[in-house]
Amino acid sequence: MQQTTVFDCQMLSLPKNHREQGNLTVVTNEVDVPFTIKRVYYLYDVPGGYSRGGHGHKELKQLVVALSGSFSITVDDGTSKQTFHLSRPDRGLMLPPGLWRELDNFSSGSICMVLASELYDENDYFRDYEKFVAWKSAK
Repeated sequence: MQQTTVFDCQMLSLPKNHREQGNLTVVTNEVDVPFTIKRVYYLYDVPGGYSRGGHGHKELKQLVVALSGSFSITVDDGTSKQTFHLSRPDRGLMLPPGLWRELDNFSSGSICMVLASELYDENDYFRDYEKFVAWKSAK
């Protein structure tokens, strides 16, 4: 695997079908996202002041979208950090593997949807930051 950095993250515009009756966004595997979606999950009712994430992935790719409200994602490659603010359901942050992430600053009523390239696999996670940095340094 290529060594990833925070600069490999990218904001993706998702198709927005605007109608007078409301908007519709459709996400299609390998068309609107550059991978096959194998899992979808979402975070909601995150209490004020709390954060989520706090882990890294070895192989998993993700597209993170604010379906409602807003929140921030700070990505870390072991050397550099970059923070993104998500607040639109037609924009998502593409996270390649090999990055640590922290989600915080959740607005009231926010919903964070994650489209993932793989099924849940605990062996793909780094839950200890120091082990993550050591893994990145060894690559």
